Amino acid sequence: MQFSVKNRDGPARIGELLIENKRVTTPNILFVNTSKKKAPNFSDILITNDKHKRKKPTIRIGNSAFSSLTHKGKGELSVDNYLIYPKDVSKELHLSSIEYNKKTYECCLIPANKEVISDVLKNNDALLFVVVNALQLLSQQSKFVEFITELREIIGYQRMIYTPCVGCPSSFALLAYIGVDFFDSISAIIAARNEILLFPTRSLNKNELNEIPCSCPSCSKMKGKVSEMGYLQILNHNYFAILDEIKQVRNAIALGNIRELVETRIRSDPSLASILKILDFKYYNFLEERTPVVRKNKLIATSKESLFRPEIKRFQERVIKRYQKPKDVEILLFLPCSAKKPYSFSKSHRLFRDRIFNSKNPHIVHEVIITSPLGIVPRELELTYPASVYDIAVTGRWGEDEKKMIRNLLKNYLEINVYDKKILHVSSNIQDFVIDLIENPVVTCVENPTSKESLDELSNVLKKMTSNYHIVKSSKRVYENMEALASYQFGGIIAEKLLKNCKIKGKYPYQKIIDDNKQLGMLTKERGLISLTMEGAIKIANSGKYWVEIYDDFTLKGSVFAPGIKDADESIRIGDEVIVLKNNTTCGVGVAQMNGIEMKETKRGEAVKIRHRT
Repeated sequence: MQFSVKNRDGPARIGELLIENKRVTTPNILFVNTSKKKAPNFSDILITNDKHKRKKPTIRIGNSAFSSLTHKGKGELSVDNYLIYPKDVSKELHLSSIEYNKKTYECCLIPANKEVISDVLKNNDALLFVVVNALQLLSQQSKFVEFITELREIIGYQRMIYTPCVGCPSSFALLAYIGVDFFDSISAIIAARNEILLFPTRSLNKNELNEIPCSCPSCSKMKGKVSEMGYLQILNHNYFAILDEIKQVRNAIALGNIRELVETRIRSDPSLASILKILDFKYYNFLEERTPVVRKNKLIATSKESLFRPEIKRFQERVIKRYQKPKDVEILLFLPCSAKKPYSFSKSHRLFRDRIFNSKNPHIVHEVIITSPLGIVPRELELTYPASVYDIAVTGRWGEDEKKMIRNLLKNYLEINVYDKKILHVSSNIQDFVIDLIENPVVTCVENPTSKESLDELSNVLKKMTSNYHIVKSSKRVYENMEALASYQFGGIIAEKLLKNCKIKGKYPYQKIIDDNKQLGMLTKERGLISLTMEGAIKIANSGKYWVEIYDDFTLKGSVFAPGIKDADESIRIGDEVIVLKNNTTCGVGVAQMNGIEMKETKRGEAVKIRHRT
């Protein structure tokens, strides 16, 4: 029996479980199958107390809370106890129940109780962890998030979590986002008993429906007559509903937009919204560690929850803590965002940039964009994720959370980055909540930033202001822009080391870093970060960051797979540039497909996609 992760999107992942010589994709649903309750034909994996062999992969459970299951087949996932009993029993009772499961086949029941979690997980090499009190725990949102995240941290990336009786179409996305791999059909059965139909947005009693808002095979047979739906018809509808949603979840993970699906689904349930809020505010490190630094698909930010996404918070932290502005700039120009990304490709920013470059000394000016949900975006970072791909609803009105976020970032940024002059070319509704933070700002916007009057005022101010400073050459500013981007990507020390004595060639957004006719790296619009060559990797290899060490006997031919990794920098995130070392010698460079912790921990899967090797 084996489990491997095939795709990742934050803590959510698509995995493959090889069980009884059959492959099951996760996240998935364990369909209850008993003599009285047959699982649907479309089920991938069953859960049963039946001792008989089934054609489908099966998890078998015992017949009473503390009795042994007499039949255990090799290669099966077997559980000796029921999957549900009260959460708040004594520690002794929890531990006595655990004793019955110590020798089960790669499966461990774990009480949702922090007092016993260390006892259960000590020297435990189980493949599947069943949270026996999950339903009760879910009603305590803070404790649920705390327990599931801690369990995932302890068991690592390559083992599975199953929450019995927990999960329905509206919650699958959120629970998978936290890291749950298996659900079951019990909620569908209970709902059917209560004449409740499950939907992705909410659950409804059949008496609340004027017509059936569903075209699944079960509902189609009813021809819209809700009142005639009996238990079996509702149950079959619920089975189709949970199957359809789990497929939606897997598709969202594969496409890299599980977070968008989560934010859509939680709208119907305040308890789910609470779980996401707790996760975002208290467990940022858990989320950030698992969130890629590069994505191609759009980041859709249409809800309040989008402000607190881990990739957005990471971007903001790097702007304040890592990013170093171009050294020679003296004039700070604040600009509004644009619908089109990257900004400089938009019509409005072309107008702004025309006025900048028509001034006497354009490269003394530093453009910083004020926007939601990112806050502030220096021009050099407009190609990076998520600045390059986010999309928001534009109304002209700013929420209090947005204002507070932008003000905090702007205050911190201006404390670190010093400018001689500051120009504010944004609409009045932005001016109102930022102008008091800016020392002696020159306001050039009259109503609309792109109006002729506003643009002319911007031109006049820039021509007068830029003439008072030393001339910054274009080549120097291009170099400093690349160094600023590198500081965001790698940190200031590595950026300085990489760019030392280099020249930048090429037309933006495709630019090469050249050192003595050798290319060290390249910026591309598609990736938005610097991609290193072997020469570039060698130049910064001893910086102590972004390294992966492979075993002495590992021959690097293509990608680096997890079994070949001896050690790795734990700060590596999916999408980072990484340097591959062997015997302390640089032998390759590529892009991380796992974070550094998972690289060290797992024994399966592609860890680094190699771009160049010796």
